[in-house]
Amino acid sequence: MKDAIIHLEGLRFGYKSDRVLFSGLDLEIPTRAFVGLLGPNGSGKTTLIRLIAGLLRPQSGSILVDGRPVHRYRPSELAKKIAVVSQGPSALPGFTVAETVLMARIALVGMRVFLDSADLQVVRSSLRMTGTEGIASRRLDQLSGGELQRVFLARALAQQSDVIILDEPTAYLDIQHQIQTYELLKAAQLEQGRTVIVVSHDLHLADRYCDLVVLLGRGEDGVRLFTGTPQQVLTAERIGQVFGVPVACGIVAGHRVFAPITPKAGQPKGR
Repeated sequence: MKDAIIHLEGLRFGYKSDRVLFSGLDLEIPTRAFVGLLGPNGSGKTTLIRLIAGLLRPQSGSILVDGRPVHRYRPSELAKKIAVVSQGPSALPGFTVAETVLMARIALVGMRVFLDSADLQVVRSSLRMTGTEGIASRRLDQLSGGELQRVFLARALAQQSDVIILDEPTAYLDIQHQIQTYELLKAAQLEQGRTVIVVSHDLHLADRYCDLVVLLGRGEDGVRLFTGTPQQVLTAERIGQVFGVPVACGIVAGHRVFAPITPKAGQPKGR
């Protein structure tokens, strides 16, 4: 793919205490796309984004970010390319919300000693976009899990990287903030030209917001990828195959819905 910002080819990776997770894995992520990584627990979603971000090294194969091997970037260079929001980010003791978001700018200044007014404006804008402006002076250890998640999203936005990678960004959020988060990420894609990669268990949000879906399914020789548009990948048959639960698909209020087909509560299987 000519316009791919992330290119994985022949990737092989496995933890020492486990079998090979990825073997001969190929994946291309288009520039300015909204990509959802879906799959059962333990299928390798978090491992995959850690490989893409250069936090893990594969046993073999290549990982290119904007045409360059990810491990050949200096940290300050890679910070301009990729921002990562981890699953359940930990609070930084003693730091306020504003100071935490400001760290994203410090990672980019390089030899510049002082932050300027443009940096501060980016921080203020990121706080405002994520609804964290009102808690900017509070310490992170005073925040709820949902508030903390939005703070680290603000920091990723303030980093102004080409790619934003998020590991289950709505895990601690109520339904209103889940939708707001995806709307915000969609705006970052469409209005700012960012590539957004989201690890998620929410099929509905992925179907609604993603341009490309990568569904990770377990196989005998490692993880198998099913890649395409949500309509191509998220079919009842494939969801049932990958997750091991029969699923029915339908349309409600113009959007696809996915419902697991399970016995009624307290009713034995087979009746």
